[in-house]
Amino acid sequence: MTFDQAFERLIGHEGGFSGNPHDRGNWTSGRIGVGELKGTKYGISAMTYPNEDIANLTIDRAKALYKRDFWAASGAEIVPDILKFDVFDTAVNSGPGRALMFLQKAVDVEADGKLGAITMHAIYHMEPARLFARFNGHRLDFLNDNPDQWREFGRGWAQRIADNLKAA
Repeated sequence: MTFDQAFERLIGHEGGFSGNPHDRGNWTSGRIGVGELKGTKYGISAMTYPNEDIANLTIDRAKALYKRDFWAASGAEIVPDILKFDVFDTAVNSGPGRALMFLQKAVDVEADGKLGAITMHAIYHMEPARLFARFNGHRLDFLNDNPDQWREFGRGWAQRIADNLKAA
């Protein structure tokens, strides 16, 4: 999977503008009710990009941010094909460091959020389908461990992962 293919698929999850005041990502501070409610567009959030003009964000600008800050930062380009989209999608949903930590937990190495030689060796020495399942299990565990956010967004998160599993 290339970045362009991953981006096209991702936009199907992310959609247009959202200004939900109950979503911490829509606030410039990352805390509900604190800072400016600028929203999220194409999945680019005010929490992560407080200086972006979210309401007027173009798809081309969003794509450039995704390539630099999520695809490249998560190592999606260099992981096995079965994981490329899931690592990228997780980086967008939970952060590149968290995506890398799920990979590391899946292969039983220290989860420091950095993609080094030990992690890469372990990734390429695990059966891909097992790695894929373990990665997504750790992702679901993490999302489920946040009860306040899970009540509000859990159904959508679970559906997102279900869609990814069915597309694999």
